[in-house]
Amino acid sequence: MVANSVDRAKVIFGNEIDTADYEKACKGKEKYARRFGDDSNTVYHLRAEEAPVIGKHLGVRWLRPAEPGSDEVFDMAADAAAAPVASTTPKTISEVQGKPLVVGNIRMGFGHYRISMAIASAAHALGFVPYWFDLCGFPESTCSKLIEHQNNLYSMGSRVSQKVGAFNALYWEPLNSEGFRKLTYNSGDQKNAELMVPIFRDLPKDVPYVGTHAWPAQAAVHAGMTHVVNAIPDNWPMALHLAEGSRHAVQTPSAYQGYKMLRGMDKKRQLKPMPEGSLFYTGHYIDHELVSNIEADCAARRARLHGGCPIRYLVCVGGAGAQQDLIRGIIEHVVPLAERGEATLLVNVGDHIDVWDALAKSVPALSRAKTHFDDFTELENLVSEPGAPKLDGIHAFGYTDIFAAVYSTNLLMRHTDVLVTKPSELAFYPVPKLMIHRVGGHEAWGAIRAAEIGDGTYELQKLDEITAMMDAFQQDRSLVSMMCDRIEEANAHGVYNGAYRAVLLAAGLWPGE
Repeated sequence: MVANSVDRAKVIFGNEIDTADYEKACKGKEKYARRFGDDSNTVYHLRAEEAPVIGKHLGVRWLRPAEPGSDEVFDMAADAAAAPVASTTPKTISEVQGKPLVVGNIRMGFGHYRISMAIASAAHALGFVPYWFDLCGFPESTCSKLIEHQNNLYSMGSRVSQKVGAFNALYWEPLNSEGFRKLTYNSGDQKNAELMVPIFRDLPKDVPYVGTHAWPAQAAVHAGMTHVVNAIPDNWPMALHLAEGSRHAVQTPSAYQGYKMLRGMDKKRQLKPMPEGSLFYTGHYIDHELVSNIEADCAARRARLHGGCPIRYLVCVGGAGAQQDLIRGIIEHVVPLAERGEATLLVNVGDHIDVWDALAKSVPALSRAKTHFDDFTELENLVSEPGAPKLDGIHAFGYTDIFAAVYSTNLLMRHTDVLVTKPSELAFYPVPKLMIHRVGGHEAWGAIRAAEIGDGTYELQKLDEITAMMDAFQQDRSLVSMMCDRIEEANAHGVYNGAYRAVLLAAGLWPGE
């Protein structure tokens, strides 16, 4: 049963969903309830433990299912009070120090985990105790089963879209740019979110809560939580990301305008806009460690670029396994540069070490790479010296643990000159970026944002475009140092302060601008 009496699938920001679409949403919920079970009367209790990797770095407590048979209600306030006191930072607010904040997320690719880490990092720096609440982490629940099913479908679609051009052009791109944009899509998700409520029962209703995907935000609202922020990831407005009843945070001014007007979310009518107090422009969601070191990291890049050092390229391979052919072509282009000492190649395959095996088999020169697999302490030591002088030649990184897999990119990008990435969540990070072909039409606007700020390139869709840009970087290093200039300019205007503001918004300490 939904914890709140409002049917958020029937009327969305004052816009009524027609009867046929509403009934379709209801039937979709019923279908999933039959398939995965209806556990609305099941009691799920929580426990907390230090999260791997980010527990040490960011003070994160990981919310897990309680031991089987436990009937003890989780006391978050007591757990937060017993947690180690965070070191103070210039951002610390004394009155919130030691209070809990929940980061609601899902394991769908790396993007939502990465944004969650940014929120947790900002919360930690401000003085909160961040709690990691992964809706995929309750395998017995209908909630986790439903999300896993959706994630599997999305991952499969991403992979096929990169291999079958017709599928990408005729189905995947339209779905990701226009299908998810429809207000009726949100209606269906709102109904499905009603099935996610049971795992929320131990959470205090008034604890500050930031959801880094619409589903955790929607579910929290349905569960009756009162301080919910929905941290919208994409720069392309889509109804998929709406969670009415929460405060919506967006990273860019163009996203603010698009969401405010619910732009294009119903082709047949002009929709009523989002009301005042429901939408906020916060800026990019970036980790405190990255924001607080922007000046130092840009200075180190300039010293390398203009001091004749190899240009460091960090290539991130998506967990869905998409774009492998394109990534292989990029690597084949950089390898000779690395072997001549003109470039450094860093390849992070995240938690898919099998992807590295496939790459190494297809690019024989990678057999000479220095591999760093499942030893996060080694990575910490590797980047601990100023400038990380041992990052030369070719390196490969991969970690079975998902927290290490995602956070490793955070450590590496501080010592990287150019991040090679598709325009997903990494498009918003304060590091020079070479944007390769998107996976899904909604990602295109991430590259547009980076290109407009000047901290990244425009989207380079073909291999010859990408390698030509790399050659230009090699010949004219000012192209990369210019991105550092733009990063510092954007930072001076607070562009990268979105994670702090999202946290403060959830805590009622930032009224918006």
